[in-house]
Amino acid sequence: MTQDAQKRWPMLVPLIVACALFMENLDSTIIATALPEMARTFGVSPVRLNIGITAYILALAIFIPVSGWIADRFGGRTVFRAAILTFMLASVLCGFSNSVAELTGARILQGIGGAMMVPVGRLVLLRAVPKNELVRSMAWLTVPALIGPICGPPLGGFITTYFSWRYVFFLNIPFGLLGWVLVTRFIANDRETSPRPLDWLGFLLTGLALGLFMYGLDSFTHERADKAVIGLLVAGGILFSILSVLHARRHPHPLLDLSLLRIPTFAINCDAGSLFRLATSALPFLLPLLLQVGFGMSAFASGLLTFAQALGAMPMKICARQILRWLGFRTTLILDATITSATIGACCFLTADTPTIVILLLMFLSGFFRSLQFTSLQSLAYADIPAERMSASTSLGVMLQQVANGVGVALAALVLQGSLAWRGGTRLEPADFQVAFLVVAAISASAVLLYLRLAPDAAREVSGHRPRGGRAASLSAPGD
Repeated sequence: MTQDAQKRWPMLVPLIVACALFMENLDSTIIATALPEMARTFGVSPVRLNIGITAYILALAIFIPVSGWIADRFGGRTVFRAAILTFMLASVLCGFSNSVAELTGARILQGIGGAMMVPVGRLVLLRAVPKNELVRSMAWLTVPALIGPICGPPLGGFITTYFSWRYVFFLNIPFGLLGWVLVTRFIANDRETSPRPLDWLGFLLTGLALGLFMYGLDSFTHERADKAVIGLLVAGGILFSILSVLHARRHPHPLLDLSLLRIPTFAINCDAGSLFRLATSALPFLLPLLLQVGFGMSAFASGLLTFAQALGAMPMKICARQILRWLGFRTTLILDATITSATIGACCFLTADTPTIVILLLMFLSGFFRSLQFTSLQSLAYADIPAERMSASTSLGVMLQQVANGVGVALAALVLQGSLAWRGGTRLEPADFQVAFLVVAAISASAVLLYLRLAPDAAREVSGHRPRGGRAASLSAPGD
């Protein structure tokens, strides 16, 4: 894209990248709504099918670390287009799946495409947009992506209820083709003239660490699972995690540049942001199950209620920049995390007799404040990253984000299974979901303690905020 075109259409790159995010968000919200019907087709428990979500996130986490190196080596446009095509092919395979194993394999392929698509798209955006426009760009970046969650639940519920869940995966095809054309036309194929060598050992250690840990965590929810084997899987994941960290500290060009965690604003996004994402990623899994399994609603009725979360996020994009300018990142994140945690906890009080308008209002408020925190975290994360380290930071940041998403889904399923076993029941009841929502709300609220470490004027070049009195609190770097 030429500099003249960038000046004339400053939001063009964010909107093009958002086409990829649209596919991913549409896909994730539809599969959550369709899980109960898919479980009936495959003859398994709905909780068992969380492997369809976990497998995708696991593939993302494993392959995202190499996305920055691949983009530097082959160019952003080339990688972006190949990722979109891979994602579309995997979507078709998901639609033709006849077993949990086939669905899992197709979701893994989707994850590989997403691992190249999302971080590379964000890298293209960060390279094209100046820092004083970062909040605006990040806000606009997610607007088309939010159309996916808005359309996903009701559309997926309608198709699942009145036709077949298989057709929901084919919705990615037209949007993928549109994204491919726009990327070809407007995205430059920037690449590094001398890309760093690939850390193959780091890739192997990181892949083993994430694969063993995530698979072990997911296996806790499986009936008749050998607990000793599960313990070995989790222990192996932790062991390889330690080895990968030790390797990264010694390698001259590590796959994961952990020295980035010495940058306070990036570190806050990684630790506090991971807690927030872990909590919020559980909601798209828990809410459809509560409404359909707990309250007996159809997939279509469930989708019509949960879509209000994405609808609530839309007006936030208009006022996010002004909120951050007025309050700054620190105050915004503290207040927002508190309110978001309260909306999650409020889900404990939902019953089959709760008025529809109350559920819609709760979903709307939850979506508004969750979206504000996402925009704030994404803008804060890269505010102080030097241009030459942008590729490494997007790989590390997006990987940690996807790991948190995967742990959140697996943890929610684990809590449901634990509550079910504690009661000695054979079918999920609303009481099991109350326990899960309380755990998720507590995790979300714990992020507030980490946000307190931010300076009042943190990333003020991005937010435009000036604290009263002009004094900035200090924030010690968290270390490597």
